[in-house]
Amino acid sequence: MTLWNGSFPFYPGANACFPVDTAWAVIVSIFLSVLATSIIILPGIRGRARLFWFLRVVTGLFVGAVVLSVQFSRDWETGWVMANTSYKSFSRALVKVDIGLHIGLAGVNVTLVGNPVNQVNETINYNEHFAWSFGADYDHSYGEGLEKGLPNPILYVAEKFTTQSPCNLHRQYRISGHYASLTLWMAFCTWLISILLFSMPILLYGGYMLLLTAVLMLFSLLFFFTARNTPKCPIQFGRAALKTDYGLLCLLLGLGIIILNSLRPEKLKLVFNLDEDKGEEEEVWDKSCRPAEPSSSARDVLLVPLGELCEVTATRL
Repeated sequence: MTLWNGSFPFYPGANACFPVDTAWAVIVSIFLSVLATSIIILPGIRGRARLFWFLRVVTGLFVGAVVLSVQFSRDWETGWVMANTSYKSFSRALVKVDIGLHIGLAGVNVTLVGNPVNQVNETINYNEHFAWSFGADYDHSYGEGLEKGLPNPILYVAEKFTTQSPCNLHRQYRISGHYASLTLWMAFCTWLISILLFSMPILLYGGYMLLLTAVLMLFSLLFFFTARNTPKCPIQFGRAALKTDYGLLCLLLGLGIIILNSLRPEKLKLVFNLDEDKGEEEEVWDKSCRPAEPSSSARDVLLVPLGELCEVTATRL
């Protein structure tokens, strides 16, 4: 028997982790609420326009949800490795663990899960986030991890991304992440504009904005890929090495709308339910411009509801 049953009392326990990414859960909840509201009002739409309207709503919400989910995702680059490694400082105990690295636009997440979870009289289940976004100090977060006494595998991986590390990973991923995040926010704005244009409806320019949304999403991938294409320092745990693996829908939708507008504009109007509206407007126009009945006076001037556009003169027969 050893003091404290072989554990170190000056190390705090692992933080409790929420089973799902909270940002992703909030985004999905908001868009599902909007979808549920759309389904509730769906029976109030008549005829075949109901199906087309529902498809437009689902597609639009899906694109917006994807843009925001990717923006706040921490899985732009991920990697896992299983290793036998030392657990904490001042201890020779080796543990069998699964080590995960999740790189996002705003920072990195390092996970450490024991295999089995309960080893060396502790529950090994860690998930630590180190941020490098605007207003965040990565080195300060790493220093707090040292003060808390985080396990050695987490500190070893996090150290590779510090500003003092010779690997220079911090600068590469931080700059590429900022540019990718900026282009994704621009894509979200162009998506909102496309929704407004489709509802007005100005179909051709809505297709252009949807196409621009796809281009911005592709540019965000290109910006992040520049960091991945640079040489990296190996993250080695004995013989095991931790390696990571690396908006087509908007592009297809935007091109489809532009091509339909050029080749088959009547089909595009059918999808957006413009034919029935046009027929109703023409019917109202015909009724308003219909000649008035002759009056009993010798010469009367009658004005129809369109104001001064239609002036009809009637004489006694």
